[in-house]
Amino acid sequence: MTDKPNDPSTDAPGRAGVNSTTDPVSPRPVGEPVRSPFDSPTEQFNTANVAPTERLTKELPRTDDELGLDPEVPLYSELKNSIPGASNSTGSDITPTYGFASIPPAPAAPAEGTRPFRRDERRGTLDLGLLLLRLVVGGTFIYHGLQKATGWFNGPGLDGIKTAMENGGWKHVDIAAPLLIAGELGGGVLVVLGLATPLAAGAVLAVILDAWMWKQGMVEGFQYSAKANSTELESVLAGAATVLILTGPGRLSFDRSRGWATRPFLGSLAALVAAVAAAILTYIYLHGGNPLSGIGPFD
Repeated sequence: MTDKPNDPSTDAPGRAGVNSTTDPVSPRPVGEPVRSPFDSPTEQFNTANVAPTERLTKELPRTDDELGLDPEVPLYSELKNSIPGASNSTGSDITPTYGFASIPPAPAAPAEGTRPFRRDERRGTLDLGLLLLRLVVGGTFIYHGLQKATGWFNGPGLDGIKTAMENGGWKHVDIAAPLLIAGELGGGVLVVLGLATPLAAGAVLAVILDAWMWKQGMVEGFQYSAKANSTELESVLAGAATVLILTGPGRLSFDRSRGWATRPFLGSLAALVAAVAAAILTYIYLHGGNPLSGIGPFD
């Protein structure tokens, strides 16, 4: 192998004028091999204006400013030292941990043919059962409300219910009778529709509790299975209304977008307590007396 000439004043055959400042680069003769400045490590691009003594003695850039680096970018050594346990590692390849990530990893996709479990989707026939319960309970109260308001279904009508309540010891029957009809008829319709269910079921619960206390207070002793004055129907309806308050109307209702429709909690419990309190206060004000007289310790 022969050394290539490094003297810029010496031109290779057929390369006249390559390093001349006055004569542009001449066309390469046919058959001459292509050469590159990288063929000799000491050659530089555009060295016409650089003195021969400075071409090999010029210092290379060493600082961040000379290299054009951004001083705000952390160095690898700084990142390595910030990783717990990485500074003592003997390995040369350190992979940054999740602590340097700004976006959490995506959750793993469920297996094919499966989907994530959602408790609200696994209700089965619950909503259908609640619908039937609302129809039975609300329909019963609508039936009795129409008897008292219009006289349908062999009912007493408004005047007849006023007379019956007055004979039963009720006071202010002009107020008591409309409240009774509004609670049975209005509350029953809302229960069937599943609309404002905690308040609607609370209204029918307060009405039926007053009816239970009225019958229970007429005769001493527990009247649940009495032949002439049984409170069995009132007890069942009161229990069903309580269930609707605590369970909600379900998704087959106008309240389906409300929290109390499928997951009732403190609000429904408060409605239950308010209904019981309203029934007791109404009975004390409009009737008076002790409805539990003659029952065990309540004598």
